[in-house]
Amino acid sequence: MKFTTRLLGAVAVSAMSLSALPAYSEGGTLVIASTQVPRHLNGAVQSGIATAVPSTQIFASPLRYDENWEPQPYLAESWTVAEDGLSVTLNLVKNATFHDGKPVTSEDVAFSIMTIKENHPFQTMFAPVSSIDTPDANTVVINLSQPHPALLLAMSPALAPILPKHIYGDGQDVKSHPANSAPVGSGPFMLEEFKAGEAIVMKKNPNFFIEGRPKLDEIIVNIIKDPSALLIAMENGDADIYPFMAGSQEIKRLEKVDALEITSEGYAAVGPINWLAFNTASEKLSDVRVRQAIAYAVDRDFITKALHRGVSKPQRGPIIESSPFFDGSIPAYDTDLDKANALMAEAGYGDGMELTIDYIPGPKEQQQSVAEYLKSQLKKIGIELTVRAAPDFPTWAGRVGGHDFELSMDVVFNWGDPVIGVHRTYLSSNIRKGVIWSNTQSYSNARVDEILGAAAVELDMDKRRALYAEFQQIVAADLPIYWINATPYHTAFSKKLKNAPKGIWGTMHPMDMVEWVE
Repeated sequence: MKFTTRLLGAVAVSAMSLSALPAYSEGGTLVIASTQVPRHLNGAVQSGIATAVPSTQIFASPLRYDENWEPQPYLAESWTVAEDGLSVTLNLVKNATFHDGKPVTSEDVAFSIMTIKENHPFQTMFAPVSSIDTPDANTVVINLSQPHPALLLAMSPALAPILPKHIYGDGQDVKSHPANSAPVGSGPFMLEEFKAGEAIVMKKNPNFFIEGRPKLDEIIVNIIKDPSALLIAMENGDADIYPFMAGSQEIKRLEKVDALEITSEGYAAVGPINWLAFNTASEKLSDVRVRQAIAYAVDRDFITKALHRGVSKPQRGPIIESSPFFDGSIPAYDTDLDKANALMAEAGYGDGMELTIDYIPGPKEQQQSVAEYLKSQLKKIGIELTVRAAPDFPTWAGRVGGHDFELSMDVVFNWGDPVIGVHRTYLSSNIRKGVIWSNTQSYSNARVDEILGAAAVELDMDKRRALYAEFQQIVAADLPIYWINATPYHTAFSKKLKNAPKGIWGTMHPMDMVEWVE
């Protein structure tokens, strides 16, 4: 068992005082270090790391996935898929309750899936859901307008938190509902305290529906905006897990700490791509020749080998290169300054132009360093680039989600299946102001919409590959995004942890089996 009296403020990792810290008990406390600030904790209407890590502890989902990509029971103890692929029946466990003691019923599941369909950035995730029947309190029948090859994966913890209808069904806008910052779920941990920008404290759910779980008494997500302070916290044992670590210096530094294990496992379903996004609604960037010129001016190999010290791998397209759907024949836009300058002149910008680039605050090597490199590189083709910093993640998200940007660095996930994580960026129907990680580029191509619509219902693997190959060739020509590298996510964690989160969703998965061993 782990007993601790660590002061979270010892390395400026939190503004919480000792008196504000919850008492530690037999199961021990797990401290997760994070640089990202969540806007709220409701993963039903918000994607991303900052929200998904706490959301998957607070809320349960219909299914969960093992390390072999196989669906496992969670709120649904069993399920059946109709032979025609047009319905899925979930049989819910009968002992699940929300943290306020109310039972989890089929009405909650139906309400949650429809809420996610209407409000989540990933519109394709539940788009084929036409209706949901609830013949009794423990049976859910999801009716589909067309087969949906990614439906079971879409019911994972990171994507489908089950909300209490008696709280969220009160007529208020779910995206701004006050419960988003004080959520009541049915997951293994209950929210104790949410100090925006500082820490999230979650206590063990004593009435969790899986007997003997969770093993821990408490999880604290400590938001440490200073990367140096975060590393010191991990080295000193003031934090136990640092997930989504992408910086080469961080990785190499923490590899030297005897008490820590470093792994790249836990990101198989994430498919993270670091890219440069173009606002195609901008007058200057609406011309594809300008976007292509910028692509030809960038040296992807220099970024991955020099800036990232070889820990990153080049990424040439919208589908992660490790995916069976990636098309290796996609144009790579290898560096060619002569071609770039010629395209700028063709587009009427032979005398140059001015642009502004944003980046996500926090992961400097993958974001800020690349933005600053682009400033010097694009000067070679007559572009004066202003690097615009954001004080925190919500500020950056507000700019990009509000389409108030020209260029922006970004990290976007494939989320296991292209239907879930790729389509959202390129479908014209997903141009939705105010929603990050949707089609914030305002990209629209009718043929792309048609291809992705067909791929979303195609169950034959070879036919899906062919559709996605055509899609990749089109978007590579249109270039609403210049793809740079696969983000080299690693997790550092204490060697005293048992069952550390190494599954396909990593820490974006319930940590009810994680425990301390001495």
